[in-house]
Amino acid sequence: MTQHEQARLKVLNSLLADYMTIDQAATLMGVSTRHTRRLLAAYRKEGAAALAHGNRGRRPSNITSETTRSMVIHLARTRYSVANHMHLSELLREHEGIDIGRTTLRRILVDAGLVSPRRRRSPKHRARRQRMPLEGMLIQIDGSYHRWLGDDGPQFMLLLAVDDATGKVANALFCEYENTRDYFLLMRGLIECYGVPIALYTDRHSVFKHVPGSGAPSAPTQFSRAMDDLGMQMIFALSPQAKGRVERAAGTFQDRLVTELRIAGATTIEEAGVVTRQPFLPVMRQSFLPV
Repeated sequence: MTQHEQARLKVLNSLLADYMTIDQAATLMGVSTRHTRRLLAAYRKEGAAALAHGNRGRRPSNITSETTRSMVIHLARTRYSVANHMHLSELLREHEGIDIGRTTLRRILVDAGLVSPRRRRSPKHRARRQRMPLEGMLIQIDGSYHRWLGDDGPQFMLLLAVDDATGKVANALFCEYENTRDYFLLMRGLIECYGVPIALYTDRHSVFKHVPGSGAPSAPTQFSRAMDDLGMQMIFALSPQAKGRVERAAGTFQDRLVTELRIAGATTIEEAGVVTRQPFLPVMRQSFLPV
């Protein structure tokens, strides 16, 4: 018997010996008076064995089978080797028909010596800027240079547009490098779906802001002139952390999209763009919003 059950046994013996009342026994055991009477009746009928839990010694009905455990470990080591634990649970549910929670999955993988491939750094304290109150008021745009087709693939750019109020990824497209033409394409897709935003939040890349030499006058870029014609204000961030919405979205894409592209068998920028537009980006819009 456990220590908890032995304590209950002492209380029930005292109750049978009329050393205490039902109410006092219920208080000591932390149960209702009605349940105390049930325990007392079972104790009179079956003895101390009645205090043991009925499932003791039995295999839990909801335990993950060894077959499933082995399959999950094998897939985590092979096909989904670069997916973090949360993403892996979603991939197993979607592609393998294995519905297993993240906590259970993590316990299985840690027991097998498989830790999540994504290590999170301790956050640095910063004064956060408040989000815009309404969707569509401010859009953050940026590019993320990465090996999107895996460690052996080429590096190229993913351009992202993220709504400041909701964190929703409004548009995304692949290109070889950051350039005016592809940023125009990014904005065209965004405007066609969501309309013209009030302002854009960007870094100081030469596409967005002309930085002249010493003493030379500043001039608008082709991109900034076009945005001005559309009535959009350009706001330039002084640090990457200032446009944290799009920075975090890029980190999430680097973590998840690489796995999705590998599963889909994408080997070129064009194929990666097709996978990103359908089905990855719609799923991200519905189920994942950066904090």
